[in-house]
Amino acid sequence: MDTPGGLIVPNIKNVQTKSLLDIAAELKRLAHAGKNGNISSADLKDGTFTLSNVGMIGGTYLSPVLVDSEVCIGAIGKVQRLPRFETAIIDGAQVERVVPRHILVTSWSADHRVVDGATMARFAVLYKRLLEHPEIMLANLK
Repeated sequence: MDTPGGLIVPNIKNVQTKSLLDIAAELKRLAHAGKNGNISSADLKDGTFTLSNVGMIGGTYLSPVLVDSEVCIGAIGKVQRLPRFETAIIDGAQVERVVPRHILVTSWSADHRVVDGATMARFAVLYKRLLEHPEIMLANLK
């Protein structure tokens, strides 16, 4: 979190037990506390999974580095409109064409003593699916 006093990394405790609405409320509380400079030291300790939104300040790609106690970190870049190839059927013929797509690059790092690369790859696929189909998350609201 980029604050007037510098970069801080607060975390949401027991996130796995919270609903999306609970997480949103906690994010709002942490953002308000960070902006006003009154975030507690407890909010800054014992994180295990970090999402760093470098896109908010214009970053498109970052190689995230783990800090003590973290198992995984993801760096989220800004959404960019970029050309991509797609195959389409036009007048009965298969045609390859260039189309604009919104692309969001997220880079991952993990402690391989805890999480193996195949598990991280499967997680990245699930993450992409949830971003492309947010209704899946909404259908599972607590």
